[in-house]
Amino acid sequence: MQSVFLHVDLDAFFASVEQLDHPEWRGKPVIVGGKPGDRRSVVSTASYEAREFGVHSAMPLAQAVRLCPNGIYVHGRMERYHEKSQEVMAVFKNYSPDVQQMSVDEAFIDLTGTERLFGAPIETAKRIKSEVLEKTGLTVSIGIATTKYLAKIASGLQKPDGLYAIAPGEEESFMLNLPLEKVWGIGKKSLTRLNDAGIRTTKEIHRHSLSFLSGILGPAGGAFLYNTVRGLDNDTFVPAKSHSVSSESTYAYDLTDRYAIETALLELCYTVMFRLLREKIRSHSLGIKIRYEDFTTVSIQETSDRDISSVDDMFERAKNIFYKKYESGRGIRLLGVAAQNVESIDTPRQADLFDFGESKKRKVEEAILKHLEKDPRIRITKARMMKD
Repeated sequence: MQSVFLHVDLDAFFASVEQLDHPEWRGKPVIVGGKPGDRRSVVSTASYEAREFGVHSAMPLAQAVRLCPNGIYVHGRMERYHEKSQEVMAVFKNYSPDVQQMSVDEAFIDLTGTERLFGAPIETAKRIKSEVLEKTGLTVSIGIATTKYLAKIASGLQKPDGLYAIAPGEEESFMLNLPLEKVWGIGKKSLTRLNDAGIRTTKEIHRHSLSFLSGILGPAGGAFLYNTVRGLDNDTFVPAKSHSVSSESTYAYDLTDRYAIETALLELCYTVMFRLLREKIRSHSLGIKIRYEDFTTVSIQETSDRDISSVDDMFERAKNIFYKKYESGRGIRLLGVAAQNVESIDTPRQADLFDFGESKKRKVEEAILKHLEKDPRIRITKARMMKD
């Protein structure tokens, strides 16, 4: 049976939620990440109107203000974004039991074998887009392909509110006609190295050997490109194991700034912690995944005697783990956070001897989650402290 995957992206998600909640901002440049004058803030998401000025995610906010001085600048509201994310994910689960949520605004849906229930995959995708818009007020872009990697590329080709399908058997042809800068995973530095080697198209990559490509981008990068341009299954999206809860994000621009990296980690911690709370499970093991600009990937895990008790607690652990492994100065294209070896909160466990205020933080977050699920109109935000 031929595999069928959808990759679904919520279009400019954080900014779209702000425009949804503030109708007067629709059609205007909205930048989520901070206010002008905030020290060391970075852009989390920019609306498509703001992107026309050159503003993009991971950009220092001060630079965004210079490019778009009349933009609408707001702090992020992660609880609100998670609430809308859950509404969207609930729609996806109506069409497949296998929904792999990658981050707060991105998911894969495995439609393999669902044709008898919902019809052709492209028709199912149209129904999903329509239902998401009707129930949440948000638009999504969808890519359809036989591999997750190709579905990921396809979802970005007709944004916003896009739909693009790669027919079975057309994988290699699609890749050989794709502009090199559209190949997902090739960052600016990799593109420069390829150009310096005289390679400017996917067809030219296809003509070279694996050893030649590895000489330019290293073993991991060379193998990645060798398989990718042939339309082969180059699946870098490994589903989380059943005994873990994870979230990961891939960034259009490599992360190098410390504040941008920590902001990305915080957003991932929000996603993982609220899933733990929602599913009534707990963990005392945390894992971090880092994929660098040259495609090399490293992971590290640490286990504590104490359960992860709050977003703040998870974020501090994540930072500590991250900096033990991170090679300073290297660009990061992907970050992942995973709560591992999870168990039900009802599982008997000896209580911690010392609390240090963590139980209070957890109760606050549980209360926030409960209120958000009861009344989506509630606006509760949690600011990140600015540091020099």
